[in-house]
Amino acid sequence: MISPEYLASAYARNVQIVKQQTDGLSHADSLVQLPFRANCMNWVVGHLVTNRNSVLKLLGAEPALEAERAARYAYESEPITGDGPGVLPLEELLAILECAQERLTSLLATITPDELNRQVVVFGDRPMMVGEWLLFFFFHDSYHTGQTEILRQAVGKNDKII
Repeated sequence: MISPEYLASAYARNVQIVKQQTDGLSHADSLVQLPFRANCMNWVVGHLVTNRNSVLKLLGAEPALEAERAARYAYESEPITGDGPGVLPLEELLAILECAQERLTSLLATITPDELNRQVVVFGDRPMMVGEWLLFFFFHDSYHTGQTEILRQAVGKNDKII
C-alpha cells in the first residue's frame, strides 16, 4: 500500500497544479464554458472541494465546506453556466481547497496501519479498506485536476503550465 505521507504529498501536488492552472484567472474566467456539455473551472474547483470533503469525512474530520454550500458542486449537479445561487467565488473555492489540503495532510500524518485497513462503506454497499478509499478519492481528484488545463485554455490563455 502507498504510504500516508506519499498520499498526502500526491494530494498536495494536485492542489499546486490547480493553483497554477487558475493563476491569473478571474471569477468571470472561471465561469467560461466549453462548447459542449462539460463543467467550467468554477465547478471543477468546487467539485474538488467536495471530493476533499469526502476524504475528510472518511478520516473522521469535519468538512472543509459545509454541505449546503457544497451542494452546487456535488456529483451529478448541473453544469454551472454563470453566476447564480450557490456559485462561490473562485478565490474562495481555492482558499477552501488549500485549507482542506492542510487538514488532510495533518490527518494522514497520524493515521495508523489499523485505520488504513479498516473496512468501511462510503458509497453503495461495497465495503473497502480506508486506504483503498483514499486511493479512489485520489484518482477522482486527479481526474478533475487534469481538466483544469483545458479549462485554462478555454478562457483565452495560450500558455503551458505543466
